[in-house]
Amino acid sequence: MDCDVLVVGDGLAGLVAASEAAALGRKVIVLDQEGEQNLGGQAFWSLGGLFFVDSPEQRRMGIRDSRELARQDWMGSSQFDRPEDHWPRLWADAYLDFAAGEKRSWLHSLGMRWFPVVGWAERGGGLAHGHGNSVPRFHVTWGTGPAVLEPFVRLTREAESRGLVRFRFRHRVDELVTTDGAVTGARGSVLKADPVGRGQRSSRDVAGDFEISAGAVIVTSGGIGGNQELVRRNWPRKRLGQPPATMVCGVPHHVDGRMLEIASRARGSVINSDRMWHYTEGLKNFDPIWPDHGIRILPGPSSFWCDADGNRFSAPAMPGFDTLGTLKAIRDSGHDYSWFILTRAIIKKEFALSGSEQNPDLTGKSIALLLKRLGKNPPGPVQAFMDKGEDFIVRDRLDDLVPAMNALTGENRLSLDHLREQIEARDREISNSFSKDAQVTAIRGARSYRGDRLLRTAKPHRLLDPKAGPLIAVRLHILTRKTLGGLQTNLSGQVLEQSGAPVPRLYAAGEVAGFGGGGMHGYNALEGTFLGGCIYSGRVAGRGAAGAA
Repeated sequence: MDCDVLVVGDGLAGLVAASEAAALGRKVIVLDQEGEQNLGGQAFWSLGGLFFVDSPEQRRMGIRDSRELARQDWMGSSQFDRPEDHWPRLWADAYLDFAAGEKRSWLHSLGMRWFPVVGWAERGGGLAHGHGNSVPRFHVTWGTGPAVLEPFVRLTREAESRGLVRFRFRHRVDELVTTDGAVTGARGSVLKADPVGRGQRSSRDVAGDFEISAGAVIVTSGGIGGNQELVRRNWPRKRLGQPPATMVCGVPHHVDGRMLEIASRARGSVINSDRMWHYTEGLKNFDPIWPDHGIRILPGPSSFWCDADGNRFSAPAMPGFDTLGTLKAIRDSGHDYSWFILTRAIIKKEFALSGSEQNPDLTGKSIALLLKRLGKNPPGPVQAFMDKGEDFIVRDRLDDLVPAMNALTGENRLSLDHLREQIEARDREISNSFSKDAQVTAIRGARSYRGDRLLRTAKPHRLLDPKAGPLIAVRLHILTRKTLGGLQTNLSGQVLEQSGAPVPRLYAAGEVAGFGGGGMHGYNALEGTFLGGCIYSGRVAGRGAAGAA
């Protein structure tokens, strides 16, 4: 054999799997179709959010969390309802044990640290036993995505120096090799070197071929979010309506889903292909890195949100509450985009942009830059989008804002009188500390959490109050991101056949396995669970494959 364990994909899950197998003395080869400059994959671009349960950071912020409450939220969000959800359900429970147990202490021992204010993502907005986080659980890693990757890059590079790990960049797997029913390696194409920058689209010109034999193979190749054709093919039409005609991509082009089909040809069972996680607050990047590059707004709760015709969405389709519920509302409207209308007072406190490159203070671990978030102006990256992004419109009066919104789309769908009537009705609800308006109530509820009051939720005010202005409109696109289904695996990370029997010597981890089991999130994610899912499933698969090799 060329190695004991062959890892296909050098993203976060692949690095964790490789480091775990090497720690057990196994010789590992890591393949990836991209160049060395992309080591770490799409996790590099992330905000570095991790889902912990009853963490020290939560307790310091006055948050009371528990394994029982987290499970209530997870199961209410996942809504498992299929026979094939047997393994995803078991993976969900195992991951919750990890998140409420050793996850934080283990990662802390590897050098990770977290921003002290815990974020409250995906709040749901329905019933206690329904979708959403009952409490804040989104822990931003100090150093964002690169800092999540750093321990595992370090561990694999150290193992490389000891001769236990070898990297083979620009190696694209085209087939998994099967011998007597067991997966014993991979063959494929060696792509020509391409010096493009990290995340940029690289060439697919072939320079040669390869075949590598291994005692076990772990597939960690990611999802389908960079392949809009595949996203549309798997789109859940009965649940979310027709797929959008236009979308922006929240992940690089190489997140193409190729290995799902290749693994299925080796008898791997792909389940829950229609479960996916796409955001509704996407912006066209004025300085794109990959094709159709989109950036997601991480909104606070105060922006007025309406469809392309100017109809305000009903709860729980509110900023930061129910991602797929809002996606369905947008698709039900018959359009691919929607609008935020807000004030300067809201944008400077409530707008953050997802991604390591959009948060230089957190990524660069700069206290000085971080303190500027408390200042009078929007964060620098947000201001840059206001100045250069095609989706932002800034005007002093609603009378001028609405015509500019119509001019941007060229569709003339918005009525000034219709928007004014709805915004003024919302504004009247601000006069009291109580309200029948679900969003106004949610804003006041958010401010009862001191983390939101300090950093993420503006003081309630009338949108048409000139003192809070100017007014800002933001056109929002649907942004592709995560695959929630994938290769079905057992609790050892072994890929299963349709019959439920393991495919000998074949393992999977990360997004290609639905972050574990073929879809441990079910229909909805609670956020902070994607990177953590890569870490946990990578660790499980690395140890499992090491034992089989």
